[in-house]
Amino acid sequence: MYDMTIRLQTDSKSCLYEQIYEYIKKEIREEKLLAGERLPSTRSLAEYLQVARSTVDYAYSQLLSEGYIEARPCRGYFVCPVEGLFSLDSSGESPGRAKGEAGGCAALSEDARPGVCKPPESRAAKVDFSPYDIDMSGFPFSVWKKITKNILTEANGELFARGEAQGDLELRRTICRYLHSSRGVNCRPEQIIVGAGNDYLLLLLEKILGRHVRIAMENPTYKRSYRIFRSFAYEIVTVDMDEGGIQARKLEQENVTAVYCMPSHQFPTGIVMPIGRRMELLKWADGEEGRYLIEDDYDSEFRYLGKPVPALQASDKHAKVIYIGTFSKAIAPAIRVSFMVLPETLLEKYLRDCSFYSCTVSRIDQSILNEFIRDGYFERHLNKMRKIYRAKHELLLGELQDFRGGFVISGENAGLHLLLTSRSGTPERALLEKAASEGVRLYGLSDSMTKNASASSTVLLGFGGVTETQILEGIARLKKAWSLG
Repeated sequence: MYDMTIRLQTDSKSCLYEQIYEYIKKEIREEKLLAGERLPSTRSLAEYLQVARSTVDYAYSQLLSEGYIEARPCRGYFVCPVEGLFSLDSSGESPGRAKGEAGGCAALSEDARPGVCKPPESRAAKVDFSPYDIDMSGFPFSVWKKITKNILTEANGELFARGEAQGDLELRRTICRYLHSSRGVNCRPEQIIVGAGNDYLLLLLEKILGRHVRIAMENPTYKRSYRIFRSFAYEIVTVDMDEGGIQARKLEQENVTAVYCMPSHQFPTGIVMPIGRRMELLKWADGEEGRYLIEDDYDSEFRYLGKPVPALQASDKHAKVIYIGTFSKAIAPAIRVSFMVLPETLLEKYLRDCSFYSCTVSRIDQSILNEFIRDGYFERHLNKMRKIYRAKHELLLGELQDFRGGFVISGENAGLHLLLTSRSGTPERALLEKAASEGVRLYGLSDSMTKNASASSTVLLGFGGVTETQILEGIARLKKAWSLG
């Protein structure tokens, strides 16, 4: 079972344990938690929600006493069969079901946020603080091999036949359940399209939205998406950000019909969009028919401060958010599996005009990934990687204490990189060149900017693909390069 995205209200009249109890009970009654499904351990859920373990214990105890869940010795808590308790809406359908439902660095990947402009090379770069790499030392190779072997051993002709255009239904069901429990995303498997990388999904989206769309993007932004949109007949408008992300009030002035944004962890600034700004964006999208928000949720699994932040799509009540995610950061770049959740209105258009496009992910790879997620291996892998990245994150922040006098440190709440901005306004290029002279490779914020790039005094330090030893060595070299001690 994945961790649960539960929005706890500290100012609510209900106690925290009552809110957890009510949420899980509702999920069971609406068949979003199925009979026999394992719940997170009390320790795991308490840590994820950042509440006392006793709070979760109280909630589970109440669920146990009412027969919603059962405790199995040495195994955990599981959902009980409670078919007779499910509430039906006025149409006679289950509320949970919509109508019509039947230590090394990884090689760079397009979905792993590759850079556009490279910083100055050092002939002997000892440490590369790439914000695009991930740590593959914790990848469960033996598990992946075992799953692959079992699937190929048991494979029949059906596995090698042409699959569904949107991806195999079983994988889409698994992704649907994962997104709901971990990101709060509300969707049906029928709304999900699986593709080999975000590039394919954006290309497909152009066919769905149509040509000559006027789209707004943040500045700075993910430059690869910017280039993809520019290759269409799209007119791109870049909107500057403030501390809350893209400024929604400027969208009306720009007369755009779509907005591409990264509210859970903006790349490259690391900004986490507050709920007020999210509501402003949703209100803008609901202001006119045909407006949409494209939410790129590329690395939401890794957060270090504060409670889990649900996806923007989780707050969407009027089918205005197109949700895009990927497994490149969470598992490995080579997996090359991304997914897109279409609003119902656009799903109709996709089925009518674009469903003849074949799925670009091998059915064998889909089967492997489905089993990896479904059987709990993905959850265990994520928990392991969170601990690894948290340790690196804390080590890097600790080593940067001596930098705080000359630099502003930002973007440290989530993700696999943070930013250093010179307080004195030292040009980015000078910072990169001095670092390179000491064998340290950094990356400039200007690589992700579409305007005013020359004014940047900010560099990015990624820690995903470096070891703790390399972090210590790299920071020591930076201190020497920038004369900090």
